[in-house]
Amino acid sequence: MTASTRPEAGARPDRSAPPPVRGAARPLVVTGAIAASMVTITGLLILTPLVIAGWIAAPHVGLGLPGVVRTATSLWLAAHHVEFTFNGAGRIGMLPLGLVLLPGALLWRAGRWVVRVCELTKLGDLGYAVLALAAPYAALCGALALVSRSRLASPSLPEAVIAGFLLAFCAGGLGGARALAPWPRLFGLMPPRSRSVVLGTAGALAVLCAGGALLAGGALATHFGAYRSMYALLAPGLVGGALLVLVQLAYVPNAVCWAICYSLGPGFAFGTSTVVAPTGAALGPLPLFPLLAALPTGTTGIPAWVSAGVLALPYAAGIVGGILVARAAPSPAVEVVPLWGFACGAATGCVIGVLAAFSGGPLGSGRLAAVGPSGWQAALVAVLEVGVSAAIAAGLANWLRVRRDPVLAAERASRLAPRHARPPASQDSTDDSGHRIYLDQWAGEAEDGPSADRPPLGPSALP
Repeated sequence: MTASTRPEAGARPDRSAPPPVRGAARPLVVTGAIAASMVTITGLLILTPLVIAGWIAAPHVGLGLPGVVRTATSLWLAAHHVEFTFNGAGRIGMLPLGLVLLPGALLWRAGRWVVRVCELTKLGDLGYAVLALAAPYAALCGALALVSRSRLASPSLPEAVIAGFLLAFCAGGLGGARALAPWPRLFGLMPPRSRSVVLGTAGALAVLCAGGALLAGGALATHFGAYRSMYALLAPGLVGGALLVLVQLAYVPNAVCWAICYSLGPGFAFGTSTVVAPTGAALGPLPLFPLLAALPTGTTGIPAWVSAGVLALPYAAGIVGGILVARAAPSPAVEVVPLWGFACGAATGCVIGVLAAFSGGPLGSGRLAAVGPSGWQAALVAVLEVGVSAAIAAGLANWLRVRRDPVLAAERASRLAPRHARPPASQDSTDDSGHRIYLDQWAGEAEDGPSADRPPLGPSALP
């Protein structure tokens, strides 16, 4: 049985009752702080059981439960790509990119929750909501970096604050934007040219990621025997084997990014004075990690068609991106579209450079101080290869579209038509009735001449 909350007709309202709450009851800053705290607590609750399982599988004397919590906190900071400095070992910065998915997914949900609770409806208010989430989240990451310090390891405080703010700003902003409207509607608010560049960049990155995943998977399948040998030497057991599989899955995005840099040409390094590139591989002793069995040891045994396909991957990505740019925003000005195709390649190169820089890092202060690809080299080569191919593909696709579309062809013809100046009045012109009118251009000058005093000619002047 339910009672109606509406007042009866003629009844006087109760002045002692609190007024009804409409909309958000708390400020935006408080909502963002609550969301940031919930993301941090949820992340620690997810990682702590994994650390406990590893502690049970391989117990260490003197660790204890406080050490387990500190390890879970350090792992949460490592998910934000925060470097650690170990006593006697140096800096550890080559961290798995797959761990970023955990805080990224939680921050995505937090951004959507902040927008919905605060009942935001304008796209201009999204920036305030994202800042309300990112600022306290960065402060919490800095506090965790201070708390998790020990005599053995200490995370970087500036990196914890900066990485936490950037991740919350990006992931929370995307989640908040998705809460405002669906993606097609949000893309519809963008200018056509910007939308075409974004779609082309997404297509080029999708081709590069798919090709990098195929390359990394094929390399691992080719060296599966070495992979099994490394796994057997470790003998991790049941629980340790499950944790080892999770760690390798977390490093899969790093492997895909390294494969992309391999196809671009510069390749990557795994230690000082080492290189892994299509021209060859020169490696030293490797750590006992099964996923490293996929690294090539030389140029022998690689078919020519495989090498050609690997080197053609960035050009194929540029072609796909250029076609998407031309299809998203065709233009009768065919000479301008290649510039937007090159802009698509430049954006793709910048993204690849950032991913390459974050996919590597030092593994101590010794020989493995340089691990991974070079960010600026990967970005520069990607801009040239993807950008040039995208510019050519966009120009050709747009030219074909203009030839087939009569509307674009008419606009193109009108743009190419010569624009003459207005012709001067001729001496003889024709009026609307078809009679020809003769004009005397020297009529005014005759008045100032010597015959100005002569009377006008008439019939009497005729001979």
